[in-house]
Amino acid sequence: MLQLALYLLVSFLASVAGAICGIGGGVIIKPVLDVCAFDSVSTISFLSGLTVLSMSLYSVVRNTVSGGSQIDVKTGTPLAIGAAAGGVAGKQLFSVIKGLFADSNTVGAVQAACLAVVTLGTLLYTIFKDRISPRRVEGTGGCLCIGFVLGIMSSFLGIGGGPINLVVLFFFFGMDTKTAAQNSLYIILFSQIASLATTLLTHSVPEFEWGALLLMVCGGIGGGMAGRSVNKRISGEAVDQLFMVLMAIIIFISVYNTVRYSVG
Repeated sequence: MLQLALYLLVSFLASVAGAICGIGGGVIIKPVLDVCAFDSVSTISFLSGLTVLSMSLYSVVRNTVSGGSQIDVKTGTPLAIGAAAGGVAGKQLFSVIKGLFADSNTVGAVQAACLAVVTLGTLLYTIFKDRISPRRVEGTGGCLCIGFVLGIMSSFLGIGGGPINLVVLFFFFGMDTKTAAQNSLYIILFSQIASLATTLLTHSVPEFEWGALLLMVCGGIGGGMAGRSVNKRISGEAVDQLFMVLMAIIIFISVYNTVRYSVG
């Protein structure tokens, strides 16, 4: 019972933050549940991915129906398609890494270490982004390639890609914070659908509790509703500040998980 309550709470709060900042929530759910160690690395990645999928689907559909969508379809769609293809490749990469090590703790340590490095880079860029001139990538080919790399990283790390997406949208496309948040969720939606489809088609669904999945999906949708409401009421500067605080917390948790898995 405690485990299910914790899964619901984590998925809800992570999805609130994810909807506000455009990070999806997986980057919070994955390391936090890794710390709890109730389930295997594979199961946590699977549950986290479905939670992020439900939240991003709700957010994208709700913004579109309400007429408040800031999704740049010309840029976001090829990015999303590339991310979907990269999500399949990232899933296969995870399977390869998992097959190389008999101990699942080693896989967890690799994931946690990579997440710590990626999150640190994301935090540093966010702090100094006003001093960095953004690029203006144009053309479908460039967007597809960038999306593909995003998909690989997010799928392998099991985080949905949010923080990485935001940095890419800031740097390569010059989007402001709130526009980047919506476009990030659009990309996450595609990559998570592709990741789920790959898992199902390759018959690699890990063991999990249906009760935990249902509660986390409900938490994801509920968090998406709350986060969307908050996002409309706060400034872009407040979103940036929340994002940086979250990145600092995730770095700390990821370093802890790296050490814990390494000595476990």
